[in-house]
Amino acid sequence: MKSEYQVIIIGGGPAGLTAGLYAARDRLDTLLVERGIFGGQIATAELVENFPCFPDGLSGMELGERLHQQASKFGLKTLTADVTGLELQGKQKVVKTSEGDFRAEAVIIASGAERRKLGIPGEKEFTGKGVSYCATCDGCFFQDKPVVVVGGGNAAISEALHLTKFASKVTLIHRRDQLRATRVVAEQAQAEPKIEFLWSTVIDEIAGDDFVRELKLHHLPTGRKSALEVAGVFVAVGLDPNTGYLKGVLPLDENGAIITNEKMETAIPGVYAAGDIRRYSGMQAITAAGDGATAAMNAGKYLAH
Repeated sequence: MKSEYQVIIIGGGPAGLTAGLYAARDRLDTLLVERGIFGGQIATAELVENFPCFPDGLSGMELGERLHQQASKFGLKTLTADVTGLELQGKQKVVKTSEGDFRAEAVIIASGAERRKLGIPGEKEFTGKGVSYCATCDGCFFQDKPVVVVGGGNAAISEALHLTKFASKVTLIHRRDQLRATRVVAEQAQAEPKIEFLWSTVIDEIAGDDFVRELKLHHLPTGRKSALEVAGVFVAVGLDPNTGYLKGVLPLDENGAIITNEKMETAIPGVYAAGDIRRYSGMQAITAAGDGATAAMNAGKYLAH
């Protein structure tokens, strides 16, 4: 594989793949580097109903595959590797990966975000032993067992609805007294008899032996402590940008997201950010795709000058 391109895209979610589609279709020699599966976070969604042109919805995995196929049709090249660092000063930017170093005049960073952790005792110890961040991946292991979903947004509701196919009961624990999810999604959960809600409650500790057995709970308004027997805990409390390798390289906001303008330009000429990794992202597949298109078009203009 050659080491120099006009554009290098980091990340193969909707933002990165759409950027790849636009750049490749503009006849720019483009490489996309993805460490996992195409589609990114959306690939774990069982059903995506709000991406235009799919009135019956489709799985997140299928959406990622279709985006990849469409971009590849126009000549996008892809590499499976971890990005370990960037050197962005000067005309030639260097993208360091587990498969070697690659150079380009323009770089689009679209490496997305990952599930936020609770940061409580027992979470790390029981990850993979009852604690999960993906119901689509792990739900089948909890057939006829009680589970908990932590969170109150669309992602948490999607996790809870999926788990009703397997679990005997799904308890949704939310620190607020109402859901943050959109109304149509919230109504689906509230109409599901297998889902119960614990409002204004947080988990203080996850306990067990070889696997999760119990949650120690804290009711915020009253301070009342209680315990809940469960077999699994699915965490869906938001996303953190995957910018650990960018500290000191690019300006980040207080949440670790990349700061861009409306053209997806960062503080460094020729470097762009798109999707969930940038500040003020809509955190939706369709807004990420729009970011990717915008970044690629402006990268093309940058290269033309």
